[in-house]
Amino acid sequence: MVRLLSPVRISLGIMLATVLAFLLAPASQAQQPAAPSESTVQPLASGTINMYPPIQGASTWDRFGLTPPSSHHRVFYNWGYLNDWSVDIYRNPGGTVVSPFGTTTSTGQPVNVRVVTVAAGCATGNLADGGYRIGLEATNANTGEVIARADVMHVANKPSNITVGATVGPWTKLGETGRFRYSSCYQVNGDSGAHIHLEVINRTRYSCYISRGANSALTDLTVIGRTGTQNSGPQQAC
Repeated sequence: MVRLLSPVRISLGIMLATVLAFLLAPASQAQQPAAPSESTVQPLASGTINMYPPIQGASTWDRFGLTPPSSHHRVFYNWGYLNDWSVDIYRNPGGTVVSPFGTTTSTGQPVNVRVVTVAAGCATGNLADGGYRIGLEATNANTGEVIARADVMHVANKPSNITVGATVGPWTKLGETGRFRYSSCYQVNGDSGAHIHLEVINRTRYSCYISRGANSALTDLTVIGRTGTQNSGPQQAC
């Protein structure tokens, strides 16, 4: 008569065999370190891009102290996410609106900027309520790596060549600052309130703004924020 082994002895035998196989296995078969989780985000190889006022010449940051980027409303989405931060930058009607992206990254890579959105800025779809929203995307011109986007809103007198897919340089005219009729989307009573509503977003992680006081004077060379940074949340100062 054949004696059946007990379940306990079978289990112990399997465990011992497994341990011995692991100890005797060649080094090439040893367990490899776990790969980084999908949530791990590495800094962009392209580096960061300085952001400048989207208005050529003199302009004013948060003129009345009502639109600081730490709390100013964000209304646009890119890649399915609400933009990182926003601010209003003031200039009387007639100022030239330009791209806010710098021309090179912190690692010296050239930046390419193209138009990705041209639409009415306000939900009504009527340009008289708030002008155009022009969305721009910045990439590493050498590698094609997408770094960030910016939405430039309340643009008047948009040139006909500013269309989706168009490439723009740092001084390409996107339009002008303007006055629009008073509405829930545009609560301005006089020329001194004319402004560009700027929103910025990183492709990965979060971009940041340079903190400054209300009614600060800006020039073409004033750095107002950075993209390609690795901030941990929206509406953060650099």
